Formats: sequence, structure tokens, C-alpha cells
Amino acid sequence: MAKGTKILGIFIAAGLLLVGCQAARQSTAQVNVQETLPPVLGDTRLIVEGNLVPAEFVDLSFNMGGTIVDVLVAEGEQVEAGQVIAQLDQHERLAAAVANTELELVNARQALDKLNENSAVDTAAALQEVANARDEVRDAERALSNLNKGSRQTDIDSATADVIILKDRLDNAKEDYASYERKPDDNLARAGYLSKMADAQQRYDDAVRLLNNLEGTPNEIDLAISDANLLLAQARLALAEQNYAEVKTGPDPDDLEAAQARLNAAESGLSAAQATLADAELTAPIAGTVVKLDLKKGEQAIPGAPAVVLADVVHWIVETDDLNEMEIPKVAVGQEVVVTPDALPDLQLRGKVESISQLYVEKQGDVTYTAKIALEDTDPRLRWGMTVAVEFIPE
Repeated sequence: MAKGTKILGIFIAAGLLLVGCQAARQSTAQVNVQETLPPVLGDTRLIVEGNLVPAEFVDLSFNMGGTIVDVLVAEGEQVEAGQVIAQLDQHERLAAAVANTELELVNARQALDKLNENSAVDTAAALQEVANARDEVRDAERALSNLNKGSRQTDIDSATADVIILKDRLDNAKEDYASYERKPDDNLARAGYLSKMADAQQRYDDAVRLLNNLEGTPNEIDLAISDANLLLAQARLALAEQNYAEVKTGPDPDDLEAAQARLNAAESGLSAAQATLADAELTAPIAGTVVKLDLKKGEQAIPGAPAVVLADVVHWIVETDDLNEMEIPKVAVGQEVVVTPDALPDLQLRGKVESISQLYVEKQGDVTYTAKIALEDTDPRLRWGMTVAVEFIPE
């Protein structure tokens, strides 16, 4: 073959190769463009997956060790808040300790009340002593003044009249008694008249003595006695006033402090005893269903070990952590949703978004947020942990 013909063939081959390469590049470019285009979505609804959780549930365990002596409920049983579920063997002993501390609390409170009440009584009594002492001082001053000044004629006349009247009553009493004087000593009428005669004699003698004092002239002995009586009455008044000043402000501060300290100690002791007693029994803090019971009579309770799970299986919450950062702006608190359990595809339940977490989590490399939906509907077939589809209704 001629040299020119060979060169021409090479150029033709090169041209065909170049055309083929360009066609291949164009084909590849078309394929790449098609792969990077976003898919066409025919459904714009926001649907994520979630799980059913009771609206309220608690895990219970004993706070102290001991032998389980009573299990008062069964799994699946409905219980009320405050209902005792199980008891340990220390319960009776600790209940007795609570009763003793309750008694001490009552005694301590009564002691404090009595201290305050006695203070009021003591104050009244002290005030009465002051009044009596003042009367004694006044009487003593009047008696001394009468001795020094002498008696008034009106007082003498009055005393004379009293003597005459009482002498007549005494004579009558003697006459009445005379008819029964010889009767036996156990005669009731004789005893009555004898008592009246003795009383009349006493009154008459006092009246005569008073009259003699009024008509007589005081001597040094009478004056000395009267002075002494006045000094004694004044001393009693001073003591009464001092005692009243001490008690009118209330109980003794030291006694009051001791009584209050005893009451405080009794209250603290009762609280501690009640707390210890509470540890010896397992009590339902909420009303609900016993969904798990891991207790047997005669077994040893392990402090802190989960023993009972209570749950409100009437009201449900749906929790979903499938909302990514692109979807979460489309969800709002209060937004309505439709929930469909996977196991019950024909069941649709209404609900509303209750809360949305502020903190994100990474799930399979994506940033996601958790939303909680409160169901407005319920169904007896629902179970804790069921997988559900959550469709958010656009607002």
C-alpha cells in the first residue's frame, strides 16, 4: 500500500475514535444529570412512625430489705392511689413504733398546752392575791386609824343595837333548846336547836366584843398589834404584786422552751417513724393497672430492685423520634394527628401534639427530634409499645 494511503487511513480511524469518545461522554453526562435530579413525590403528607406509651406509669421497688409477708394484688389488677401492694415482715414492729411516737406527740402537745393554760390560771390567781392583800392593808389601816381617832358615836350606837338584837335572838334560841335539853344526844330536833343556840351565842359574843372595843380607850398593846397587822398586810401585798409581775407575762421562758423542744422532737420522731413504716410496704402512688408483678410471698425483697410496674392503660401517649430537621418545622404543639396502629390497620385514633423536644438526637446520621402526641381516642386492644403510624394534619 502507498505511504499516502496509510496516512489517510490513520486520520480516518482517529476521526472515528474521536467521534465515538464524544458520543460516549455525552451519554455519560446525560446519565449523571438524570441521577442527580430529585425524585418526584406524589404524596406530600407527613407520616412518621411512633410507639404507644401509657400516659402515666411508675416502676416500684422496696427501699429496704426484708421478707415479703403479704402480696395483696395480682398482675392485671386495677389498684387505687394509696393502695398497699405488698408488705415486709418489719411492718408490725414499725407500726408499733409509729403508735408510740404518736402517743409521745400527744403527750408533748398536751404538756405545752397545759403550761400555757396553767400560766393563765396562775396569772388570775396572782391577781386575786393582790386584790386580797390590798383589802387586808385597807382593813388594817382602818383599824389603826380607828384606834388612834377613837370610835364614832354612830358606830357605837350601831354596835349597841346589834347587841340588843342578838341578845334577844340568843334568849329565844335558849328557850327553844330548853324544851329538848333532856332529850337523848342523838335526837335530831335537840341537835338542831343546840346548833342554833351555839350560833346565836357566837354572834352575840362578837357583837359585845365589838361594842366594848368601840367604847373603850386603846392601849399600847392594841396599837402595837394594829401596827404589826398593818406591816404584815403591806408585806403580803408587796409579795403578791411581785408574784403577779412574774407570771402575768406568760410561762417561764425556760419551761416554755423545754416544752416546745419536746414537741418538736416528737413531731420529728413521728415523721421518721412513719417514713420507716412506709419503707416496709409498697404503696401505689397512682391509680392504674398492675402490668408487671415480680413479688412472691416468702421471698427476700432487694432494695431498689424493680418489683412492680403500674400504668394507666386507659389514656395513651404516642412518642415518635422520627421527625428530622426538615420535617420538624411543619409540626406544632396542638396540631391534630391521626394515629393508626400497625397491628390494627382499620383503627384510626385522633390525637394532638402535646410537646416537641428542644434537644436533638442523632439517629442513623440524621438530626431528629421527639414529639409526644396525646390520644383523644382509645381502644381496649391497644398495648404498651405498639408501633403506630402518625399522620400530621396540616394546619
